Order: sequence, then structure tokens, then C-alpha cells
Amino acid sequence: MKIDILTLFPDMFAGPFGESIIKRAIQKNKVEIEIHNLRKWSKDKHKTVDGKPFGGGAGMVMMVEVLDKAVRELKKTQGSEPSFPRERGVQTADGSEPTRPRVIFLTPQGKPYKQEKARELSEVDHIIFICGHYEGIDERIRESLVDEEISIGDYVLTGGEISTMVVVDSIVRLLPGVLGNEESIKDESFGSNLLEYPQYTRPADYKGMKVPEVLLSGHHKEIEEWRKKESIKRTKKVRPDLV
Repeated sequence: MKIDILTLFPDMFAGPFGESIIKRAIQKNKVEIEIHNLRKWSKDKHKTVDGKPFGGGAGMVMMVEVLDKAVRELKKTQGSEPSFPRERGVQTADGSEPTRPRVIFLTPQGKPYKQEKARELSEVDHIIFICGHYEGIDERIRESLVDEEISIGDYVLTGGEISTMVVVDSIVRLLPGVLGNEESIKDESFGSNLLEYPQYTRPADYKGMKVPEVLLSGHHKEIEEWRKKESIKRTKKVRPDLV
């Protein structure tokens, strides 16, 4: 298994990944884990990776272009360079869908993470984890790069690094030959209630994907109404148990 992790704080992983089960799995060549600093793909001298959200509001939003370049490069090393926006329904010569890495974004807005998902991911050959930070990531990243969003609980952390460590640990320990006694796995246990609205930052038009006009209008009341509507829609779609 190959695991790539995109983060602004690569040094956070040294301790947890240098001990115990994960260390053993790496030494046994059961998994290859690479930590990548997202600033590597920033195009300016200041290594900027975020911008102020369109429509106003607190915090900063991670930029679409940086993550687009990062994911594209990591997928290219596996012989599966993506298009952006992502092409859907692409098939190989024999009619099957091409094998490509699974891109996962850790966020409180994702689907609750359970042991069943850990088992599923332990059978994936290549996973790319995106560690969010600041206010979040540009919505276009979620729409065109991310295959699935995962939440480890209904609470907020400073960034996606710790939650990524949780998920990676739960996956790696399930790989064949990692645990000393694989039989032990069989006996294991397993403000408002609305999710946040979509976020966007510059550029306003990226490869044909445009920011909703209302966020560029400057009409604060309309922006507020749009955000509330989108929050309700997302919550009903992703976490109906909250409404």
C-alpha cells in the first residue's frame, strides 16, 4: 500500500508514524508513507497556499490551484494523471474503469468514520490524504479532486493532521502481516446543527469552474441567505441525523 499525505505541517507526523504498529508496518514494507508539504506547489515567493473567502467572513481558505497541482503530481507518479475538472466515466481499452488513487479529505463535514470503512480502505492500493487547515478548502477542490470526505467525530480540530493519523493507523493495522496475531482483529469492537456552507477563494473562475455570483455581489443579506440555504442542503444530504 502507498499512502501520500498533503499537509502544511509535515513535522507533526514524525512521532506517531515513527512508533508502534505503523513503524513496524513500514519496516516490513507493508506500507509506504510519504508526507508532502503543500507549500512545495505554491507559485509565489511567499509560498502562499490560502486566501480570504469570497463573500467575506473569518479565516482563510486553502486555494484550489495549489491542491490541484499537488494531487495531479502525486497521481502522475502512479501513472494516473487526472484531468481538472475530473472526467467522469473514463474507461480503459478493455472497457473497465482505470485504477487510480483514492483521494480523501478529512473534515467534520464528512461521513462518520467506522471500522467498516477502515476495512474497505485497507484494500486500496494508493490513498492520497488532504489535511485541511484554516477555515477550510476551496469548494472546487471537493467537487473535482476529492473522492470521499471522512469525519472522525462531531467536533473541530485545528487541522486535518491528527484525524489523518487516526485514519492511517486504523487502516495500516489491518494490512496482512502487520499485527503479530491477525486473529485478534476478528474479536475487536468496532452553535447550530447545520454543516458549514461551501467556501470559495480566488480565482473566481478556475478552468471553467466559477464561484457562485451571489458571493461576488457584495450584497451581505443575499450572501447570508445563500449560505444558510446551502448549509441546510448539505446537512440534509450528508448528515440527515442532525436535522
